[in-house]
Amino acid sequence: MKIGIIGAGHIGGNLTRRLTALGHDVSVANSRGPHTLTALAEETGATPVRVEEAARDAEIVVVTVPVKAVPDLPDGFLDQAAEGVAVIDTGNYYPRERDGRIDEIEDEGITESRWTERRIGHPVIKAFNGTYAQDILDRPLPAGHPERQALPVAGDDEAAKAKVRALIDELGFDTVDAGGIDDSWRQQPGTPVYGLRAGVEGVRKALAEASPERQEAFRG
Repeated sequence: MKIGIIGAGHIGGNLTRRLTALGHDVSVANSRGPHTLTALAEETGATPVRVEEAARDAEIVVVTVPVKAVPDLPDGFLDQAAEGVAVIDTGNYYPRERDGRIDEIEDEGITESRWTERRIGHPVIKAFNGTYAQDILDRPLPAGHPERQALPVAGDDEAAKAKVRALIDELGFDTVDAGGIDDSWRQQPGTPVYGLRAGVEGVRKALAEASPERQEAFRG
């Protein structure tokens, strides 16, 4: 599969490592330019590109940049993606530590991923946002293993969600359908499932126990 990854931090870098190892054709980009991705490209065989080129012909695009950087993504960066492209949003809103206050999230009460959708003009699938980056390398297990970890996946586009869930299964993790993007507050920072290492039933229980009230530590 052709996959574009925008953001080469901990999550983006480790997804690049795993997806190339699985045989996918990965293009990776960051805000600093492809010349800064030489080491990752040499390690993995991924193709370093500019952000504007990362989605070209991609069936899946992973947007894994700080929330505050989403508005800086180039206009039309998804225009050359494959038809029916699934866009994964791994982002988390950290108003105090990094992103500053975002009025729509705070005042309208929309989910972080709904805000990202508005900025990029395309539906997203929220996944990996509460996953420890190192677990992507260290904790994959075959389907049916009793200790296999599960990840929540939220999104409105059912076909795109199915594509993302299949990819996560290939990476060695189970998934739990966490509902639509308006339900994705259940996996935002501060919720029981955020950072949880558990199987399917544990993830389902944590999603059900989530409160829609944003914790004080995650308010701007």
